[in-house]
Amino acid sequence: MMEDHKLRYLHLLFQRKNDNIEKYVSAIGPLEPQARKCYAENINLSPADFIEMLVLDGCFVIELVRKSNLPHLREKNDPIFHMDWIMNSLQRDLMLFENQIPFFVLCKLFDLIEVPHQHSRLIYLLLSFFDNLYPGKGYRDSKSWSSHEIKHLIDLIHRNWLPSFEYREKGWRFINCAAWLKEANVKFARYDNVTLFNIRFENGTIFLAPLTVEDRTDSLFRNLIAYEQYFQDTKFSLVTDYVKFLDCLIDSSRDVQILCRCGVIDNWLGDDEAVANMFNKLSDSVTGPGSSFVYAEIFDSINEHCNKRRNRWMAKLRRNYLNSPWAIISIVVAVILVLLTITQTVFSILQVV
Repeated sequence: MMEDHKLRYLHLLFQRKNDNIEKYVSAIGPLEPQARKCYAENINLSPADFIEMLVLDGCFVIELVRKSNLPHLREKNDPIFHMDWIMNSLQRDLMLFENQIPFFVLCKLFDLIEVPHQHSRLIYLLLSFFDNLYPGKGYRDSKSWSSHEIKHLIDLIHRNWLPSFEYREKGWRFINCAAWLKEANVKFARYDNVTLFNIRFENGTIFLAPLTVEDRTDSLFRNLIAYEQYFQDTKFSLVTDYVKFLDCLIDSSRDVQILCRCGVIDNWLGDDEAVANMFNKLSDSVTGPGSSFVYAEIFDSINEHCNKRRNRWMAKLRRNYLNSPWAIISIVVAVILVLLTITQTVFSILQVV
């Protein structure tokens, strides 16, 4: 079915521009050896077949993002834009690690389809197309990027999320789950107008950007983690460390409920247990703690806060004595009885006096 959409878009492109496939094959042909080296696994296709595949897939991506951003380019009753499940499936497939197209191939095809060397526009169109796939806010500062530095679509999305905060190289740390931290007098608050990975801890409160969790979130994070694990030249393992952070906070549905109530997580799955399982399984796909951890200083600050004597006592009190409504009622009743006993004793003493 997907091949039918690709061929249909290619036919419409040639029809609109009065072009033929030979023009595109000739343009991509010299890039074939370089493009082949971009794939980790051996491509069992002849040079001619490989070039045709790059042309078909690359033209489809470019035409898709152009039509998505410019509705007047769409054909009437195009099923891709009339059935949400097709668009969702396409976005998910294009973000699969194994489906990546070298970015220099997309740039060369874009030169043929639109005005040559306007690659910042291609970047803008791609980021706009994937905008509703992001579970949080990105930068979208595409004008400062060089297309020569971008490897493929996943790399583009990854760059779009790079944080602005200062990063110091420190090793892996650990914090307890949200429910435990709440007992230790740690609060959670929504952190608006920042990118997803900007997290801060101030005055006992963890500020996190809102995260929308839906059907495509798992696939997006999983492929971005695979990218960070595969390419060791990334600035740092931003997505991997973010998932580790959330995996620490989320052990069970109770932790998800806490983060949902304060507006940090917007659960479109409808099942808190499913969200907890998703992050626990995502963390399992990580090979292990690296030599550096983006949120190490934040973890240190949180643990320092929790280790204060007053907060340790509060955590112990809430965990052992205030962990159910009946326990709270029992304590309230006990306090009332003690107060009544004291009052009665005082009155007895006053009567004697």
